[in-house]
Amino acid sequence: MAYEENCPFCNPEKDTEQNIVFENETCYFLQHNLQQDVLEGCGVIVPKKHRVHAFELTKEEWNDTYELLQSAKEFLDGKYSPNGYTLGWNVGEVSNQSIMHSHLHVIPRYSDEPLAGRGIRYWLKQPVNKRETRKQQ
Repeated sequence: MAYEENCPFCNPEKDTEQNIVFENETCYFLQHNLQQDVLEGCGVIVPKKHRVHAFELTKEEWNDTYELLQSAKEFLDGKYSPNGYTLGWNVGEVSNQSIMHSHLHVIPRYSDEPLAGRGIRYWLKQPVNKRETRKQQ
């Protein structure tokens, strides 16, 4: 199986900081063992094979990601009763991908959060994020 020695998602069973909640043939749903996340219940879905980003996933890995996403939602709804979810892929360092192993963030959201209602598009549309120059097409 393709893996990288220093990648925390390649061998999650050996990493004491994360827990395999669910798995299927090609993917894991992982959560941190330590309560590092600000919002409780956060997790990631990762392929078992080392894939740098979502564009490298096979059709089977996409289907298995979908299957785990449904299982994760049912689990998180039952355990935490969130009011919504933010789901997201970061691809490349410029999009804030810090671990170069493809992972889908599954983030439960709660109506009593100070930043409730502010999802991905809110932050991207802020005036401070406007590029000074744009390439001409």
